Amino acid sequence: MTLTEFTKTLEAEEPPSGLGRALIALWHDGRGDWEGAHRVAQDITSPDGSWIHAYLHRKEGDPANAEYWYRRAGKPVARGSLEEEWAEIVAALLE
Repeated sequence: MTLTEFTKTLEAEEPPSGLGRALIALWHDGRGDWEGAHRVAQDITSPDGSWIHAYLHRKEGDPANAEYWYRRAGKPVARGSLEEEWAEIVAALLE
């Protein structure tokens, strides 16, 4: 699946079958459901889960918490737009 194809799935009522939890979290966020995305991301203990968690807290406006999660993910604190970061994470997870 490509980033464009993933983005088109946001029109559906449910995430596509076969997605991992990290992409499901980003699918919820892409549909405007921050709470649903955060609920899924909380249970992902991998660096990818930490990266998503960092992004979500950055989006929430909690930079200190976001910085903590970026450190756990081993990623630099994002400085671009939230839309760019969302697309970057999705593309990385789809590879």
